[in-house]
Amino acid sequence: MTARVLTGTGRAKARRAADGTAAEGAARAGLTARGVIYLLVGVLALQIAFGTGNREADRSGALEELADKPFGSVLLWALGIGLVGMALWRLSEAVFGAVGPDGRKAKKRLASTARCVFYAFVAYSVLAFAASPGNGSGGSSDQQSRDVTARVMEAPAGRWLVGLVGVGIVVAGLVMGVQAARRSYRKKLKTGELAPWSRRLVDVTGIAGGVARGLVFAVAGAFAVRAAVDYQPDRAKGLDDTLRSFADTPLGPWLLVLVAAGLVLFGVFSFCLARWRRV
Repeated sequence: MTARVLTGTGRAKARRAADGTAAEGAARAGLTARGVIYLLVGVLALQIAFGTGNREADRSGALEELADKPFGSVLLWALGIGLVGMALWRLSEAVFGAVGPDGRKAKKRLASTARCVFYAFVAYSVLAFAASPGNGSGGSSDQQSRDVTARVMEAPAGRWLVGLVGVGIVVAGLVMGVQAARRSYRKKLKTGELAPWSRRLVDVTGIAGGVARGLVFAVAGAFAVRAAVDYQPDRAKGLDDTLRSFADTPLGPWLLVLVAAGLVLFGVFSFCLARWRRV
């Protein structure tokens, strides 16, 4: 009887260890894939700022850029599989709880569920593009934003819904920026494995990249609010148009350069998380 209990306990521990290893692998693959996308979008935005870009600075442009590289098809499939890993990792957090003392709270589980749905959609779009590159990646982010906004506004109270979603995106962007500036990401790092140089790398990329990412989200949300207030779906902007709008400010293309460089740094920061984040 005792032997059976010990055997069962050993099997349960082995299963939990295997599940933990699988979740960690999925998380690190997903963070790496996210880093690739942000890195490519940032590079495309830099090209636009300097007048040399001919692709949109969004996910569709990033996939097209990747498809043109040597072994592009292989890279696209690897990217899609990595994003599937990201979705599965977030799903495991929603079901079993995330790392940290408050990881099992309802708020954390709900956030993980939303991230799971988002990355599942992104993974599907990437894999669909990898399977049939000639059919495109489902359209630009700008057109998708306008189409979705127009459809929602046609529904009862749709205008209010668009406005509330826009406000939510603005708040999310501001929170991202503030958390990055406060270096909140340090709570989730394996700090004992960080050498002085790697700590500096994480801080530079985490702060600059996180603030730039938060700013992009906040501005995109502001455009959605404006579309709702003016009752004009065309005023909603996707990632590409949002980035291009920075070049229309009094600072000209230099603000776009700073934001684009920040997105590149956020891509590098994602690689750092893939290496040193606790999962």
